[in-house]
Amino acid sequence: MAMNLKNSVLLIVDVQNDFLPGGALAVEKGDEIIPVINALQEKFDFIVSTQDFHPADHGSFAANHKGKSPGEVIELDGLSQILWPVHCVEGSEGAEFHEDLNPIKWKAIFQKGRNTLVDSYSGFFDNARREDTGLGEFLQREGITDVYVTGLAQDYCVKFTALDAVALGFKTYLITDATRAVNLSPEDGNKALEEMESGGVILVGSTEITQ
Repeated sequence: MAMNLKNSVLLIVDVQNDFLPGGALAVEKGDEIIPVINALQEKFDFIVSTQDFHPADHGSFAANHKGKSPGEVIELDGLSQILWPVHCVEGSEGAEFHEDLNPIKWKAIFQKGRNTLVDSYSGFFDNARREDTGLGEFLQREGITDVYVTGLAQDYCVKFTALDAVALGFKTYLITDATRAVNLSPEDGNKALEEMESGGVILVGSTEITQ
């Protein structure tokens, strides 16, 4: 039996070219979630997407720190920061959504990661919680009570988005077959699932919604 999706949002996190196979920060098999998300979109009346959107001089890019490589950890404006390859630079093809992802029903796109001094995994807040994207207030204003999270990557932006949704009082679901992990360490994806579940996120499969 399909779920009741009244007052629900399908939240699509960062399904952008740089996070997909062939991209600068590719998530293995990340493209496999696109048909799943498109099938889910047919069931939701309210859909929102987030978009990683960095200036070229962003402090999280290893290339902007002499002698540093992706995967190294530095301190960035008081926070521990993993260094990444240059990715999702504003205006670049890598920052665009994958062409097969159907945006026709999207109500809004919330961009994140524009402040050079702090990274932004969650779709709601930057990592220092200094700035708010406005997503939470937007959903509350629209009467949304339930958030269904999909996208990339399971162990970073998806995880922090889902946990923030719980913290903001939304009933929050992770659609497990509509996300994939970066897995800098092999168990990161599984650890993220455990962390989300223990943090109040409900894990569901897409067929619980589409069938």
